[in-house]
Amino acid sequence: MAALLEMRAIAKYYGPVRANDGIDLDVRAGEIVGLLGENGSGKSTLMKVLFGIVPPDSGGIVFRGRELSGHRPREAMGAGIAMIHQHFMLIDAMTVLENVMLGWAEAGKVLRRGLIAQRVHEVSRRLGLDLDPHARVADLPLGRRQRIEILKAVLRNAELLILDEPTSNLAPGEVHDLLTILSRLRSEGRGIVFITHKLPEVLDVCDSVVVLRAGKASPKASVVGVSKSQLAEMMVGRDVAAPHILKKIDNQPLRLEARALTGAGLGPLDLELRGGEILGIAGVDGNGQFELAETLSGLRPAVSGSLRLDGRDIVRMSSARRTRVGLAYMPADRSATALVKSMSIAENLMLRDSRRRPYCRNGLLDQGATVEKANSLMAQFDIRARSADTKAGSLSGGNQQKIVIARELDRAPAVLVAHQPTWGLDPGATRFVLERIVALRDGGAAIVYISSELEEILAISDRIAVLSAGRFAGLVKREAVEKAQLGLWMSGRTA
Repeated sequence: MAALLEMRAIAKYYGPVRANDGIDLDVRAGEIVGLLGENGSGKSTLMKVLFGIVPPDSGGIVFRGRELSGHRPREAMGAGIAMIHQHFMLIDAMTVLENVMLGWAEAGKVLRRGLIAQRVHEVSRRLGLDLDPHARVADLPLGRRQRIEILKAVLRNAELLILDEPTSNLAPGEVHDLLTILSRLRSEGRGIVFITHKLPEVLDVCDSVVVLRAGKASPKASVVGVSKSQLAEMMVGRDVAAPHILKKIDNQPLRLEARALTGAGLGPLDLELRGGEILGIAGVDGNGQFELAETLSGLRPAVSGSLRLDGRDIVRMSSARRTRVGLAYMPADRSATALVKSMSIAENLMLRDSRRRPYCRNGLLDQGATVEKANSLMAQFDIRARSADTKAGSLSGGNQQKIVIARELDRAPAVLVAHQPTWGLDPGATRFVLERIVALRDGGAAIVYISSELEEILAISDRIAVLSAGRFAGLVKREAVEKAQLGLWMSGRTA
């Protein structure tokens, strides 16, 4: 069968960086191709070339038997290619119907609301999208918003859909629904490029896989008979599935203690955490994880109760003062909370230390000392960029997260609050983050590890607590874990 899409010898260079280095990729009608690779391996660049966001330096693209050259996104969409980004291109104040009609010629100069609403109903029912044309986007969960983007693509007769990390913000139930929708799209003969770091999803829904490493692509291979660990090794060139070795550390001091701690949507909570211990916080998203992380870090005030770090009451301290007495915080949203994307790597690394020597002299940032320190941290934490002056926003998600880790862990904090620290990271970067956190724990720090990835929590935690409706539903040592019991606690039941 002839390929729906053929990309041949695609090359894209940014100075000395070979983002894409002679890549071949083909997708057949009715095929889902998983596009895998480490953060910064060239996946997003390749798809931007395909969609016309950036021009290739060399190579050719043939879609449905026609050459695409010098095209822009509008021409790509007209040809039958749709790209669904991680951050949806929707207007929250508008309804589903209004977002569908926006910029679509078939909606008519005089908007044909009734006709378009009928087509929305038909496609939604056929694909199982479950969308109400008159619902306001702002009132919809992320999973439904993503379906609007899929609906827009189908109504515009897209034959090829590119999905960039489509499950990174979805709850488990929404992930299952999305994979079902993709299977239905495949059965209609559409081709799909599925970019993801979540390897079980590749095995669940993809027909074949292409792996990018350092800008080069492996030959396309069937996923039949391939294991999760084999896929991970193809991506990063080494085994990242080995278990984490946790040293047994006894007789450590109490480092973090909360008593009847309450906040908006949180508590009351009691918590004791000793040095050399990782407390994993599990639970379904939206059950107080965000509130717990921000209350512990000082970004939101506690309503009542006490919080002590190494015996010192910190409950009324600002986040800056908590940092000075030994608390570090890694927020879940690195791009909005943990980093200033318009600033350089060096400037982001020095955010905590910009007012103290040797990085500050006479109220001004010492560029020499700052760059020297940044270069040292870049080497130590494997932050891959041309220089310390590179803007943080231009880096891959994995390299952005390494900046956060380097900044917070270099200070050897007494207590680390880590909220979704591996979100959106490939297996190699995930392994790197977890190894650094375990090393901090082995050095005597106490760590609160909050994640929706239960397997990660089980892999590195000494004890596991389940947060449900803002309270701890249960607490258990790792060696005594029963997944069925964790599931009951996560659902809000205690028996």
